[in-house]
Amino acid sequence: MDDLEKELRDLSGWLETPDPPEVAARVRARLAAPAARRRRWRYCLAAALAALLAMALPPGRAAVADAVAELLRFAGVAVATSPGRALPTTTSVPLPSQRPAALTEAQDKVRFPIRLPAKLGPPEQVLVADRDDTGRYRVATLLYRGGTLRIDAFDGRLDPVFQKQAGGPGVDWVQVGDGSAVWVGGPHELVYVDRNGTPRVETARLAASTLIWETDGVSYRLEGDLTKLAAIEIATSLG
Repeated sequence: MDDLEKELRDLSGWLETPDPPEVAARVRARLAAPAARRRRWRYCLAAALAALLAMALPPGRAAVADAVAELLRFAGVAVATSPGRALPTTTSVPLPSQRPAALTEAQDKVRFPIRLPAKLGPPEQVLVADRDDTGRYRVATLLYRGGTLRIDAFDGRLDPVFQKQAGGPGVDWVQVGDGSAVWVGGPHELVYVDRNGTPRVETARLAASTLIWETDGVSYRLEGDLTKLAAIEIATSLG
């Protein structure tokens, strides 16, 4: 059980609101669901539970609800809100040990299958980044449209790999295939989180609109000048 799930279970016991009682009951039921169903719903429940807590808790405990609402982790991306935070204006440095690679070489160097979206076809360039002691890389990036459209693929289900600081738009829940996804509809700060869980501030950059989702145990970030619908169509076409 990860920290987020444990916090939600602890917080669910504080729900003592009779109006409407069925909402709290549904939240508790979701938290008690089997693991396969819980994985899909726990991120949506985090937002729902935080909203319930804000209404039901006394002022002293409402701060805990705020803390839950200010941190969302989904598909290896931590979304942390920082009201009033200025967005970066400088060019970032590359991710750790980032280098170009042929698609076949990149596939040999990562621990997950690299899948191509039928809507985009083969990438113009492939990058791999953050090599471990065995020579394997943590992130594979597919670049399109002269580098203005990118797909980052990584195994980020357990440990955050990227961190979004909300100084710009918030996040919306959308659907990609049968799974949930997160849409960030405008520029936002993006920071890389290293293998030790430390945000690498020097990698901070201004990211474009982004769709975040997970398929078959692999997490993806699709970033570029795209509408929400176009991004979902590209994600759905992943082969």
